[in-house]
Amino acid sequence: MHPLEQLRDDALREIKSARDERALETARLKYLGRSGTVSAWGEQMKTLAKEEKPVVGKLLNEVRNAVTAAIDIRAQQFRSQKETGGLAKIDISLPGTPHELGALHPLTQMLERSIEIFRRMGFALADGPDVEDEWHCFDALNTPPEHPARNEQDTFYLPDGRLLRTHTSTVQIRTMQSGPPPIRVIAPGAAYRRDEVDATHSAQFHQIEGLYVDENVSVADLKGSLEFFMRELFGADTAVQFRPHYFPFTEPSLEVYVKSKALKKGEQWIEVAGSGIVHPAVFEAVNKARGDKAYDPEKWTGYAFGLGMDRLAMILFDIPDIRLFAQNDLRFLKQFA
Repeated sequence: MHPLEQLRDDALREIKSARDERALETARLKYLGRSGTVSAWGEQMKTLAKEEKPVVGKLLNEVRNAVTAAIDIRAQQFRSQKETGGLAKIDISLPGTPHELGALHPLTQMLERSIEIFRRMGFALADGPDVEDEWHCFDALNTPPEHPARNEQDTFYLPDGRLLRTHTSTVQIRTMQSGPPPIRVIAPGAAYRRDEVDATHSAQFHQIEGLYVDENVSVADLKGSLEFFMRELFGADTAVQFRPHYFPFTEPSLEVYVKSKALKKGEQWIEVAGSGIVHPAVFEAVNKARGDKAYDPEKWTGYAFGLGMDRLAMILFDIPDIRLFAQNDLRFLKQFA
């Protein structure tokens, strides 16, 4: 028997008897490693007579292939044992863990439903930062320094003088700064106020701000748009009422009330929005910031409105407590799945 054949038999025997992957790796290095015995024969080939080299070379290749194949087979056996061992530990008689289906949060449903209605009316989406400066949140919206909304008791101020926006009306200012009229946008997003948290108030809530600026925009346009939205949201039989109010950034200003048989409160009027015709002072503030007269109040008019998404969702879904939106209680959330 040629020494290479003896080497092959020894290697195959050792590989077959390897008890684990570590022992198999030791055998691989012993025979096929850079300093292994099979590799060493490659160096010995240089010392053989010319007529021996073809015979020994062929045998060496056969030995190397046989050892490599044996190692691969044994490694596959170890992998299969691992997989089989893992499956053996599974008790198929145990009850399975069900995979729960997710669903949209009721506030998200309300936002998406509202956005879809406004998109059909020709409104584009606009966005702005939650952290704002006083100019965008108050000054540009005709809210004087002495206005109570600017007190620290009502607004979250940051150490650097900025604040968390108290309404998404800030986005209408940024939208007008970024482009000329006409514009028709809605701005959905979060707003923040220092309210006492109770069943109807939260320190963080959600709004959709709407702004439409064009020539000859009137209260009739505002009323028509909001009446259409309310009837699409609450049902065709919804009655909509507008009552005079005061907001510093609109003149005249109107609060919006609805009642519908489809709602739990039936014939009771429910406040759902604030609105009005954009105050000329707001246009002048934007012009000053832009450095032009793009929003000349003698030429352009517009209306604005603000819808509380939390309040609308509470009304539409008959939710008694605003705090339920933030509690992640599956018993509550599953009702909207």
